Amino acid sequence: MKSLKVPYVPILDGLELREVAERMETESLRQSMDVINWAEYPYRPVVAFDIARGDKELYLHYFVRGLSLRAIADEDGEFVHPDSCVEFFMRRKDDLYYTNFEFNCIGTCLAARGTGRRDRTPFTSDEYKKIRRYTTVQRESFPEKKGIHAWELTVAIPFELMGLDASGLPDTIRGNFYKCADETANPHYVTWSPIRLPSPDYHCPEHFGEIRF
Repeated sequence: MKSLKVPYVPILDGLELREVAERMETESLRQSMDVINWAEYPYRPVVAFDIARGDKELYLHYFVRGLSLRAIADEDGEFVHPDSCVEFFMRRKDDLYYTNFEFNCIGTCLAARGTGRRDRTPFTSDEYKKIRRYTTVQRESFPEKKGIHAWELTVAIPFELMGLDASGLPDTIRGNFYKCADETANPHYVTWSPIRLPSPDYHCPEHFGEIRF
């Protein structure tokens, strides 16, 4: 099982997300997202993420460089996986429910919780407002742009939205990190922790890795 330990960097809690991204460059854990699980989708953009935690939020800073850039979804709750998209799925070790946090390159978010792909409760508008986001891409929708593009996205997710008590985090949770862009000229499904299934499926908590606090 793939595993990582999240650094505790409390100073991040008092910073704007642009500053968070700069601080994480030296004080977070950096991981590559480079696993190709399905041979029929061989394209692999360059993807990495920084991860750290403060007292109330989990911080993720994604780096992406690859072919095409697409951002059709511009309202939280819309499907973002057809766009240039990064994702974080997690669950508590003692829980049947898991939560998906999906973001396109302009910061639009789709988030929900449930026991499976078809049994999910979407986040409310108030919950979406609690997820802070900063992107290097202008925050307006656009059709696919061809060529090579590089972008970064920083998000701060309150532990409460993950079903966790910030004052008493568990030793470990389970989770995975994904990159996709289903409806671009170069569709791809790249993961941090391997998924051993016959076809692309990110809703598979049995293949989550270990995230240690």
